[in-house]
Amino acid sequence: MKNNIAFIFARSGSKELPNKNIKIFKGKPLIAHTIEIANASKIFDQVIVFTDSQKVRDIALECNALVPFVRPSNLSKDDTSEWLCWQYVINKYQEQFDTFKVFFSMPCTSPLRSIEDIKGMIQFYESNEYDLVLGITKSSRSPYFNMVHKENDELQKIIKMDKINRRQDSPICYDVTTVGYVCNPKYIIENKNLFSGRVGGFELPKDRSIDIDDDVDFTIAESLYKTYE
Repeated sequence: MKNNIAFIFARSGSKELPNKNIKIFKGKPLIAHTIEIANASKIFDQVIVFTDSQKVRDIALECNALVPFVRPSNLSKDDTSEWLCWQYVINKYQEQFDTFKVFFSMPCTSPLRSIEDIKGMIQFYESNEYDLVLGITKSSRSPYFNMVHKENDELQKIIKMDKINRRQDSPICYDVTTVGYVCNPKYIIENKNLFSGRVGGFELPKDRSIDIDDDVDFTIAESLYKTYE
């Protein structure tokens, strides 16, 4: 039985930022940063990339990741559930290789994560009784105070109307990051979504929690990366 397996899910399509997973970020494809830090952490028995892209596959192999399965077209659409991809690849892995203890999903959209973050998340998971642990960071906005939605493009409302007049009085809220998701593979196979069980949040610093979804995020991440050089 294997212990810790890192999985990187990277499909070819991306509407907000075309070819996002292979876009050059600080001299190398975005996905390369995630593969390299997973390998550098020395805590994963294997680093698996699951993709439908030949370009991503070639980059992954050059970075010493494994690409044992081809991501099927029905799991590579814009509206494909990430959970279904997790279930699929775990089943394929255990059929072809072996069982393993810890599933660690590492999206390539968080290139600023550190080895400390990866180790901290696994230690937090192993030290508690959560079914799944994900990364969180304190949110700059609060649905209790300064987040609104529109109705008919005119009426704007605070999302939670709790008579809170100052940001300092509102409950502390957190953003879910894409730094990582840690759990037992059995939990994924036997449940239908992320929050089916007891989920723990491992708090991470905001400067390492950027999630690249569009050009603005990409520019911010590049700027933050410079502070580490």
